[in-house]
Amino acid sequence: MDAEFWLGRWREGRTHFHQPQVMPLLRKHWPALEVPAGARVLVPLCGKSLDMPWLASQGFQVLGVEISELAVEQFFAEHGLQPATHDSDQGRHYVAGNIELICGDIFKLSAQTLAGCQGVYDRAALIALPSGMRPAYVDHVYGHLPQGCKGLLITLDYPQDEMNGPPFSVPDEEIRALFSRRTSASLLERRDILKEEDKFLRAGVQRLDTAVYKLETGK
Repeated sequence: MDAEFWLGRWREGRTHFHQPQVMPLLRKHWPALEVPAGARVLVPLCGKSLDMPWLASQGFQVLGVEISELAVEQFFAEHGLQPATHDSDQGRHYVAGNIELICGDIFKLSAQTLAGCQGVYDRAALIALPSGMRPAYVDHVYGHLPQGCKGLLITLDYPQDEMNGPPFSVPDEEIRALFSRRTSASLLERRDILKEEDKFLRAGVQRLDTAVYKLETGK
């Protein structure tokens, strides 16, 4: 799966993955992480998520990374923001207030940029990547976050043979394996959401859980 897959989704308006409200599990679990006030929070593969303005409203400096220029421009337009822009080796930067979005490839995000983040919110990134890409993603992103960086990871767990991703199933044992080298992943909550997800019901999926993990690097 390459960037063109997601670019096509945005061009064609096939963005059912975009949620029209702030994620309740973010509101519930984020405060307990005690991420330092004013910290920079990374939101990988952010789309135009409403979770970013919520994090910004809590006083954090939000750094989103998104491959689709259309998604980035829609985000700022829908919030009535006029971002300043500049280009770097990482992509085009859009900055308005305490929100900065980089339109570019997450794998081109520099070690220096990642080292400046004290928080991370991964709701849509890991589950958007097929299994073969997930180890490289975790190594690149979480391998360069500073020691003590805290965050939330939200995943889906369902029988992958019953429906093709994305979003992909990432079971607990894979989470443990992916994050075992440098980042601790502690399960905070697991919830059965099958009845809430028509797409999965129509596909005949028999089980669908969402899981929330507390992440901390250097553990």
